[in-house]
Amino acid sequence: MTERSNPIMSCNHHLLLKIFLSLLGAALAICFIQLGALDFMKTLIESGYSGTSHHAIFVKPKLGPILSTNRSSCFSNGIFTRPSISEKLLKDIMKRRAEEYRQHQLRMGANLNRLIIAPANSPLQYPITGFTVSPMQKSLIPGLALQAQKGEAYKVSLSVNKGVLSVEDLLDGDQVEGQGRSNLTISSSNLTQLNDLLSRVTYTSTIYHIKTSDLFHFTFEDHEVMFPITIRRQTIPVLYDPGNDVNSQVTIVTKTFLRYEELNVLIKSIRMFYPRIKIIIADDSLKPEPITEKNIEHYIMPPTQGWFAGRNLAISQVTTKYFLWVDDDFVFLNGTRIESFVEIMEAVPELDILGGAVSGNQFYFKLKYEEGDEEEGGCLTRVKKEFHQPLPNFEDCILVDGVVNYFLGRTDAVRRVGFDPFLKRVGHSEFFMDGLGQLLVASCKGLSIGHQKHRPHGKYAYFRTQKKADGKRKVYHHFFKNYLKYLQF
Repeated sequence: MTERSNPIMSCNHHLLLKIFLSLLGAALAICFIQLGALDFMKTLIESGYSGTSHHAIFVKPKLGPILSTNRSSCFSNGIFTRPSISEKLLKDIMKRRAEEYRQHQLRMGANLNRLIIAPANSPLQYPITGFTVSPMQKSLIPGLALQAQKGEAYKVSLSVNKGVLSVEDLLDGDQVEGQGRSNLTISSSNLTQLNDLLSRVTYTSTIYHIKTSDLFHFTFEDHEVMFPITIRRQTIPVLYDPGNDVNSQVTIVTKTFLRYEELNVLIKSIRMFYPRIKIIIADDSLKPEPITEKNIEHYIMPPTQGWFAGRNLAISQVTTKYFLWVDDDFVFLNGTRIESFVEIMEAVPELDILGGAVSGNQFYFKLKYEEGDEEEGGCLTRVKKEFHQPLPNFEDCILVDGVVNYFLGRTDAVRRVGFDPFLKRVGHSEFFMDGLGQLLVASCKGLSIGHQKHRPHGKYAYFRTQKKADGKRKVYHHFFKNYLKYLQF
């Protein structure tokens, strides 16, 4: 594809677009913080763009009028959470919990913040990647040292902006100035003594914030280094007990509207293969019909609230580690094995969503995003049938940005992104747009479900079809919410 026809490459240089922008009046500058992906994700994304023909949508409308090691303090005043059950059952639960916690740490990137001490290419030794502290709690700074040539005296200076520095266990004669302040000077005629003092330097933030950072300055003579201090409130793991079988691991979730005949076919097909699995249905039909089968939760919504609102409601009620999203006109087949989804997700704990195929259609896509300037916003393009790279160790799976409307989702990860209830009539890719950089997504061959034959639904089609006015509102919504000036589906 030539540069001229590439919407991403031409995002900042399209003359007609800029002229059109100037005619449409003031731009609204709202900056959203882009959440970075884990280093794992970064290693998976490949560069390059092989374009396909898309319809461009111009989206700028005219604007009107560290856990404590003190076990005694941890247990002395708290409630003991271990259940009073038999040792046999407890052993099984503890084993499952340990595995879930291991996977939780992988998902949260617990092993990515490894401490790396910079070698003494300069005389200053320090933690090159920085380190993490809890807000307003004293922490030793690891790895500080001076590797200088022999001299008569040594003097180093340390400074921070959002905290204070101290040297623990000072003795008479120790030459330390600025104790308990943001600027600290340490001097000694003995290099060994100086390094002993540096090994006892502590940092305490003076502001309370759950996620911020400070910058540490470390100087000696003409040498200076800087490294970050991450100030972060510790989080408590939120784990789902997966139990012992698929019924305790997965909930099947769907949204229905005026299609009870199709819904009943779906339920019947599910019960043929999974008679005990829980099904959650969100229903915004005009005149809801009762669904009273065992182990089905049927949630009635106000009429015509829409696609994404129903998804939010249904997923908010999931209590299992995973949910399987299906449309109300799908049908389970002999080859529809939820266990296959779970096996892959358990083997790759970093995965958040795993898509399959509907009647053989393995729909997937890749999102190309170029962050724009503060005035105009960015550019986003959906490219069908493009992927980042194969999923390691799974030859039939690929890493993508979006999948077909049949997928296994990690409950906690999908809830963090959520489904925008503004999108009532048409919505699918928009969820993956909101999850870009937050969700690791894959698609696999062989994970298939069927689709029922389409039946004519006059009233359903009326509500399902997006009106022209709805399309305009949707375009403006992306313009403001996603800070875009250009969008292609």
